[in-house]
Amino acid sequence: MNPFVERELNVTRRQLFGRTSKGIGVMALASLLDPKLFGQEAPGKSAAEFGGLSDLPHFAPKAKRIIYLHQSGAPSQIDLFDYKPKLMDISGTELPDSVRQGQRITGMTSGQNSLPVAPSIFKFARAGETGTYISELLPHTAKILDEVTLIKTVNTDAINHDPAITFIQTGFMQPGRPSMGSWVTYGLGSENKNLPAFVVLISQANALNRDQPLFTRLWSSGFLPSKYQGVRFRASGDPVLFLANPDGIDPSTRRNMLDALSEMNHITEQNFGDPEVTTRISQYEMAYRMQTSVPELTDLSKEPESTFELYGPDSKKPGTYAANCLMARRLAERGVRFIQLYHRGWDQHNDLPRDLALQCKGTDQASAALVTDLKQRGLLDDTLVIWGGEFGRTVYCQGHLTKDNYGRDHHPRCFSMWFAGGGVKRGFTIGETDDFSYNAVSDPVPIHDVQATVLHCLGIDHKRLTYKFQGRHFRLTDVAGNVNTKVLA
Repeated sequence: MNPFVERELNVTRRQLFGRTSKGIGVMALASLLDPKLFGQEAPGKSAAEFGGLSDLPHFAPKAKRIIYLHQSGAPSQIDLFDYKPKLMDISGTELPDSVRQGQRITGMTSGQNSLPVAPSIFKFARAGETGTYISELLPHTAKILDEVTLIKTVNTDAINHDPAITFIQTGFMQPGRPSMGSWVTYGLGSENKNLPAFVVLISQANALNRDQPLFTRLWSSGFLPSKYQGVRFRASGDPVLFLANPDGIDPSTRRNMLDALSEMNHITEQNFGDPEVTTRISQYEMAYRMQTSVPELTDLSKEPESTFELYGPDSKKPGTYAANCLMARRLAERGVRFIQLYHRGWDQHNDLPRDLALQCKGTDQASAALVTDLKQRGLLDDTLVIWGGEFGRTVYCQGHLTKDNYGRDHHPRCFSMWFAGGGVKRGFTIGETDDFSYNAVSDPVPIHDVQATVLHCLGIDHKRLTYKFQGRHFRLTDVAGNVNTKVLA
């Protein structure tokens, strides 16, 4: 009996409905019920050509790919971007109740007898043609301010790290949802079939104090098929585990093994209709192709010395933030759709002046170099670069305030992020905060608005990129989010 022609299907009720809701039958029915669904084509190539959805992009995209430089732990906006010179006159005084307005604070400072105002000890100066104020800790970023949109009024509903980073990465504070990178690759696929569509790179803190952990679920595909999850590249050894053939296995033998395994997996998929079997097949094939593409990607020997000078001396040290920024550019060149960098070390509850300076020293040059390098290579116009953490830091001091030392607690009400490249304005600032960098007084930008705007730059209507799971249509922006048109070029 031919297993592909005549067999008994061993499927669950859910799998049966899932299989019968796919293919030409449902398309024909939909066209009869609503012909408008098939009345127009999205401009340019369909994402289906790259392994994405056939109805994407919804409109002409400005960006083809994302490089997201997530600064894990929450950089202090008040010491880096949100200049508040008037605070020097009230240093050490109590944060006014009229500013706090009864807003909740974390358990780390709620028990303090006092919440003294702590102005930044760092100098600010104007930079770029727009004269935007920026901290002395970011001299390299100051040189690219004319390329970026700076948003000072991003805000979040989360006040602690785990829900906040989960929220900004997945659109929901509880774990289990797909990450932004998974949503993007599910919708748009990838232009490079020899590398993962979604790559994750992690660098460790430059600060001396310990920082928050990072969880693999942050780049998980959630309820989407697992082929859309991020692939983490390691800092040492093989970039991807189990990629190299074991001793005694040559490429020809590996190819024969994969062909036999693929045939068995196809039989299983035909019998059960489980999409994870299809994922398994595609991932085995991806791993085989990566045996050639990854060594070529990670070989920096052909990079000129001027590139390492641009990114800084750490760019020659695998696993550093600078090296990961350089790797991000190489991934972008090769058509990888979503490149996610995480840099730990920004959680300065104490010793902020020391540790914030160390963090900036380890990241400032490389962040600016990435934007500069992309522009020099003609890639910035269709690459959207994102920089920022999961929330901001408080104006009041956590712990004991001295003339040259202080700490800052978590602050969700307003914090700064910057965006550069595909689809956003150049040399532009959005939003203003009060004199304490505590509340937004104009143009507040919630997390779901950030996500909706990022998807818009990719040609995606955030309300239309959905996935049905357990009877509900889910999306990255949940039931909220508006595109911030002020950001768009």
